[in-house]
Amino acid sequence: MHIEMDIPESAFSALRLSPPQFARQLRLAAALKWYEAGMITQSKAAILAGVSREEFLLGCGKFQVSAVQTTAEELAEELARD
Repeated sequence: MHIEMDIPESAFSALRLSPPQFARQLRLAAALKWYEAGMITQSKAAILAGVSREEFLLGCGKFQVSAVQTTAEELAEELARD
């Protein structure tokens, strides 16, 4: 699927990115945010971002998003099941 967006040219210069680089960063940033919010899984986020799972995890570090999105309660439940 192809989506078009109107983005002011100043956005590219502010981030010092070419339009293709900006588009890649935008996809990654959206995927990271939705992953961080618990809306999508790590694997779906990587697919949405158009990167490998490894690259997605590197993006987590770059954008200071925790690669583990399990709450303490979820972890306790999981440990109780074992």
